[in-house]
Amino acid sequence: MTQLASHNSLSSLRSLWKFSRPHTIIGTSLSVFALYAIAWSNNNTINPWFLLGAWIACLCGNVYIVGLNQLEDIQIDKINKPSLPLASGEFSVSTGKIIVGIAGILGILIAALCGTWLLLTVGVSLSIGTAYSLPPIRLKRFPLAAAMCIFTVRGVIVNLGLFLYFNDGKIIPSVWLLTLFVLVFTVSIAIFKDVPDLEGDKQYQISTFTLILGKNKVFNFTLIIISLCYLGMIVAGFLKISGIDSKILILGHLGLLGLLWSRSRGVNLEEKPEISAFYQFIWKLFFFEYLLFPLACIF
Repeated sequence: MTQLASHNSLSSLRSLWKFSRPHTIIGTSLSVFALYAIAWSNNNTINPWFLLGAWIACLCGNVYIVGLNQLEDIQIDKINKPSLPLASGEFSVSTGKIIVGIAGILGILIAALCGTWLLLTVGVSLSIGTAYSLPPIRLKRFPLAAAMCIFTVRGVIVNLGLFLYFNDGKIIPSVWLLTLFVLVFTVSIAIFKDVPDLEGDKQYQISTFTLILGKNKVFNFTLIIISLCYLGMIVAGFLKISGIDSKILILGHLGLLGLLWSRSRGVNLEEKPEISAFYQFIWKLFFFEYLLFPLACIF
């Protein structure tokens, strides 16, 4: 009985991990820690408890947003992402609703206890996430609105909101640069994320840039956007912005630019596993920025 209970617990935890969409959890965590590190490099008297509160509140908000999207997309996910817990039947709809409800309430409560800037950051993010997925608004039906939801939250609200929280309501030049980079970079995530989901979106009449423009154009546009992001950072390195190590900024982004174009060669857009793998690669580049940029600010 003990072994069975242990197995069931591990199975439930694995399902919860899948339900939370791990790549978004990693991205959220890295953004929180990176912005704290940048704030700490500017003012090393910041209380570490600020970091813990922000991290937990943002993780709860993350689970709420991705969970709500899965609750509304069960039939679509049975085609596009059949391994997700709701689509596969690992979780019941009621279990999904309970997880989403608890995550949303906890996120708001913890943020409220931590301070106004964090409450605004989490509250606005959850509001946009709700409008993105939930009828009757359901902004994900409209390609431009859907993309704006993603890059507004990831690009603007998370970066500026968290830094204002960590740095006593003040923004420094390096954070403006990071925010601009992430704002543009997340456009690539927003438009490419639907390429692997072409069949399900077509069947359920979810209009996406992939359906409008085609896979090849979206793929090429994605490469151009990310390349411009890296070239922009390289130029910023030569401009020697206060508080940023130019060498790390230039060499790091030159290396990432080369890696991007090397990895993009030979991607077969007719093979869904290859498209999905490249989409995850884009997320890895996103993760790496939140490691590289704080290093350039600290050293």
